[in-house]
Amino acid sequence: MKKILALLLSVMLIAALLSGCGQVNYKDGTYTAQSSVYIGDEEDGDEGNGYAVVTITIRDNTVVDCVFTMYMEDGTVKDESYGTKDGEIANEGYYKRAQTAVAAGQSYAQMLVESGTLKGVDAISGATISYDQFKEAVNEALKQARG
Repeated sequence: MKKILALLLSVMLIAALLSGCGQVNYKDGTYTAQSSVYIGDEEDGDEGNGYAVVTITIRDNTVVDCVFTMYMEDGTVKDESYGTKDGEIANEGYYKRAQTAVAAGQSYAQMLVESGTLKGVDAISGATISYDQFKEAVNEALKQARG
């Protein structure tokens, strides 16, 4: 019985020690990072050239705020007018895809704050490029925050 108890305690101690391994600590603060520039294929109707910027705030090793903004290559913010030409919707399908990406960006930021981890952020159908840019920028911001 003593051997079993000693073995059980040893296993529990090892498990407790290992559970702390690999945990990354982040410094409190606000960190900003940019994704690389995505170049779309205009022949496929993808005019989504641009990049994204994320600003995260960390407190007590947790992401407590996240702002995700997507930009055209020229620095114009992708907002409710993204996907229009001269303020008009020239291609309804493209406009819908563009607006799906804009809405998804806000959802990604909210999911990150709610889940507390990038693993808790799921890609949204129709916004994979935005998702990839979000992950890239968040990972860069988290690198800055490592303590």
